[in-house]
Amino acid sequence: MALTYQVETYPSFTPEEFVDVLVRSTLAERRPVDRPEAILAMLENADVILTARDDGRLVGVSRALTDRQFCTYLSDLAVDVAYQGRGIGRELIRLTHEAAGRQTTLILLAAPKARTYYPHIGMTAHDSCWVIPAGPRPDPS
Repeated sequence: MALTYQVETYPSFTPEEFVDVLVRSTLAERRPVDRPEAILAMLENADVILTARDDGRLVGVSRALTDRQFCTYLSDLAVDVAYQGRGIGRELIRLTHEAAGRQTTLILLAAPKARTYYPHIGMTAHDSCWVIPAGPRPDPS
């Protein structure tokens, strides 16, 4: 395994490769992989993208939004299931935080299948995350 990591200033991989690794990681279950324009916008508008490749094949990717001063939201962390358990996710997180700025707080919402992974690598759970789901907002009254 010749594993390499790279910060992408503009993704040097195609949206199709991104979708492929999302599928191979199971993260595609929670991403708009059926909407190519959304996938392209996700890549174009990310502040930090890191990739992991095995002999050139994309096997992992992290995608983050950051202000580079206070917070970094790690919105996608995808590692091919066949490559999980080798420290790739941990290294992508470390490199993403480094690229965004260690002075920022790194924030991540865990996919249901990955909830037990993050404490294992030293991340702390936070009990007051609130979300408004995509789509029309319900009337609060």
